[in-house]
Amino acid sequence: MSRIPQSLFDAAAVNRPLRGRVAIAGAATYGCGEAPGMDDMTLLVRAAQAAVQDAGLSMQDIDGLATCSVNASMWTMPVIEHLGINPTYVDGTMIGGSSFIAHLLPAMRALEAGQCKAVLVCYGSAQRSATFGRKESVAARRFLDPQPYEFPYEPVLPVTAYALAAARHMHEFGTTREQLAEVAVAARAWAQMNPEAFMRDPLTIEDVLGARPIASPLTVRDCCLVTDGGGAIVLTRADRARDLARPPVYVLGNATAIWNRQISCMPDLTTTSAAQSGAQAFAMAGLKAADMDMAQVYDAFTINTILFLEDLGFCAKGEGGAFVAKGGIAPGGRLAVNTNGGGLSCVHPGMYGIFALIEAVRQLRGEAGARQLKQHRTAVVHGNGGTLSSQSTAILGTAETL
Repeated sequence: MSRIPQSLFDAAAVNRPLRGRVAIAGAATYGCGEAPGMDDMTLLVRAAQAAVQDAGLSMQDIDGLATCSVNASMWTMPVIEHLGINPTYVDGTMIGGSSFIAHLLPAMRALEAGQCKAVLVCYGSAQRSATFGRKESVAARRFLDPQPYEFPYEPVLPVTAYALAAARHMHEFGTTREQLAEVAVAARAWAQMNPEAFMRDPLTIEDVLGARPIASPLTVRDCCLVTDGGGAIVLTRADRARDLARPPVYVLGNATAIWNRQISCMPDLTTTSAAQSGAQAFAMAGLKAADMDMAQVYDAFTINTILFLEDLGFCAKGEGGAFVAKGGIAPGGRLAVNTNGGGLSCVHPGMYGIFALIEAVRQLRGEAGARQLKQHRTAVVHGNGGTLSSQSTAILGTAETL
């Protein structure tokens, strides 16, 4: 699957007329970190209300909804009840943590077609504080989401799967434990400039390597946080967004690709379908990795960042370790990556994709405070779901990129 067929670029060309036709008009988070006493719905609703207010709209203006949940297959219906809306466009597609980035393109089509005027993309999870938390959810999925080639061997998912990919990358390309640790250290350096980040204590390479082992070669500091949190964005047509409260952030490209569900079914443990989703999203945007001022990527584990930087075209396959080494993706490095601290140090309530989008919006609007990038015209946002299963890529830009 290393070579992307021409037909997939043809599909990107079909979407090219949508480039910049839709903008993110509002964005907000709520309850990131620990939110005792709150449940998934409360966090979602409060983030949604804040995002709608950020856009200068009211909830009665929302006539499109895109949302999903790890635990509820019919999640859109109670969300509609709690928000008190009557949407003419509904998307409940659930493909893991990449879902909220994958929700963009269908929403763009609905907005362009006139099916709706304002789409709310929202998520909430009290994974850290809830009685029914990650452990219980994983146990339930053994029955609700069977994986016949893996579950009989009782791996500790998802970490075992990502450790497998990390070990293969180390074997095949000589990637080192220190290079994996660089990803966690860089994320923490960004988090230290973000008051919303859950973990802001100093972190060194030695701290990562000496932390509690989880699944070889990964330690606990190679693994994402378990937090609470809600996040939401509001999408409108670009011509409407220009008259709303906040500077529009335009969606220039978006694509989603899935090659497998179980990691044992990946064609190549060192190449993800981000190679496809990224190529298509960049083709739709008419841009390339070198044009990006930042990358907000789903860093559930340190190996993710290395794999996605390679698959999205920031460096050649096998060179991701060297790319992140010596502070390559830390503040002041060659590429700004996960400037909020990512899932490793900022927030990770089960699914992270919406928070990567929100951080890109904040950077592109110049609202990131101490961590604000000097150059902030373009961003690639990348989501991952399952065990390197679903991949979705979005290219965002300011008005000067249109």
